[in-house]
Amino acid sequence: MELKDVIFKRRSIRKYSEGIISKKEIEEIIKAGMYAPSARNFQSWHFLVTESNEDLAALSEIHPYGKMLKNAAAAILVCGDLNIEPSPEYNAINCSAAIQNMLLIIHDMNLGAVWLGVFPREERTIALKEFYNLPQYILPIGLISIGYPAEEPAFPDRFKPERIRYGKWGE
Repeated sequence: MELKDVIFKRRSIRKYSEGIISKKEIEEIIKAGMYAPSARNFQSWHFLVTESNEDLAALSEIHPYGKMLKNAAAAILVCGDLNIEPSPEYNAINCSAAIQNMLLIIHDMNLGAVWLGVFPREERTIALKEFYNLPQYILPIGLISIGYPAEEPAFPDRFKPERIRYGKWGE
């Protein structure tokens, strides 16, 4: 797939067909995340892979918008490490860049995914820290639900030239 097709045609996929994603595919997805830029090149991320149906079903109840997880093949929790990057905000930025890379390669692999926001929602952060038994210095940022697409969402035109400015605001 051409890069512009991957970028312009990727959509959030919330309905999945049955199928297993191989460990090699999961590692390729995470590798793409690890190639994202990060502030000061700290690469302060960690990735927790969930594949068990029982745990995916539990996650679908923990995250208020995660109902699709019970039919997903896998989920990846992307976390920031406060011992490597002490700023929660920079961890969020770093992990978001990693998540975007992961979503793009997932689409390129003909898989489907949806990004479920976690940080800065305190109730989601606490619930996922408890579920995954995370140490205090690990901050959950986002959860990615992954599976074989059972839907094809429309491709709306998102380009809004009125949001572009050159120079300073108001010139």
